[in-house]
Amino acid sequence: MQYRSDRYQNAISLLGFGCMRFTQGVGGIDLKKAESEILTAIQNGVNYFDTAYVYPGSEAALGEILQRNNLRGKVNIATKLPHYMLKKPGDMERFFSEELKRLQTDHVDYYLMHMLTDCKTWDRLKELGVEDWLTEKKASGAIRQVGFSYHGNSDMFCQLLDAYDWDFCQIQYNYLDEHSQAGVTGLKRAAEKGLPVIIMEPLRGGKLVKLPQKALKEMEKYPVQRTPAEWSFRWLFNQPEVTCVLSGMNSVEMVEENCRVASSARIDDFTEQDFELIERVKKEINANMKVGCTGCRYCMPCPRGVDIPGIFAAYNRRFSDGKFRGLADYFMCTSLRKDTTEASKCVKCGKCETHCPQGIDIRNQLENAKKTFEGPLYHIGRKVFPLFMKY
Repeated sequence: MQYRSDRYQNAISLLGFGCMRFTQGVGGIDLKKAESEILTAIQNGVNYFDTAYVYPGSEAALGEILQRNNLRGKVNIATKLPHYMLKKPGDMERFFSEELKRLQTDHVDYYLMHMLTDCKTWDRLKELGVEDWLTEKKASGAIRQVGFSYHGNSDMFCQLLDAYDWDFCQIQYNYLDEHSQAGVTGLKRAAEKGLPVIIMEPLRGGKLVKLPQKALKEMEKYPVQRTPAEWSFRWLFNQPEVTCVLSGMNSVEMVEENCRVASSARIDDFTEQDFELIERVKKEINANMKVGCTGCRYCMPCPRGVDIPGIFAAYNRRFSDGKFRGLADYFMCTSLRKDTTEASKCVKCGKCETHCPQGIDIRNQLENAKKTFEGPLYHIGRKVFPLFMKY
């Protein structure tokens, strides 16, 4: 296993274990199976395990497995504060205490604000006293490092980077999301600030494993033979700004294979021909793309606050990954924030189109996205979600 350093020069395994997708058995998580996978990962050098309060049974399963095998001291635990569930200042302590109990530990190595959406959400947390609370927890050693996980555009991500003295951050990033979500812009900005970057969704929820036949044929005829998953991981491991890549591994064979790749990949290993292969594969994946948006963001900022690149990324995903994944992306990039950024806020001023190097008919495409996504299900979500997420 290879390791890259965090902000304080602690070694983090290049491959991390994402604990959201433990196999479910009768009555809950299949502990025997999860234990086998976790032990195999640790034996192969994995020392970063990512869970969260809202992953059903995950924290308790991880805590039990580490405790009964006396392995807590050999790994780093990352878990998350469900800030969207906070109603009063004391809730932070209540949730954290419950997490420590579940994890059977007295400290969390890497603690994240889960799915922090924008600066106004962070401002609300500050009003609840989160900064003083985190300072106290870090001083006592109960929390070693503080970060945040993020889904959204690169502009807001860069603003959040400057909102607090973070120790690390976590973003969705893969070769399809190079110019969407926080993207390579956010990755490099975090690295410039000296922050370790933890990567989630390296396989785009399995999208980069179950490739279209034409994309698979591009890989099959390439002189270097690798699985789609290995190509995805190596593309990430190739970048020095990437600290750790999370994988939701649910078989011993998958753990062993991913550990092999993480042990052999090197920074700047990719050749020019390798990058060209990835571009051909992306072209085949995006064959059903409806809008030729590259995520360059020349159209931004929108005077009305519309997240144009985020909306187009979700719109394209609707046709490449299916209705649910597209709608989920659209909801995350437009509504999981106090100041919403949905397509219906467009007033058709046309400013964006004067700056678009692709010549996209942005106003009409935003109208198409609105008709596609902003139906009854979207509006129900807009009404229901604020009941759980206190801005």
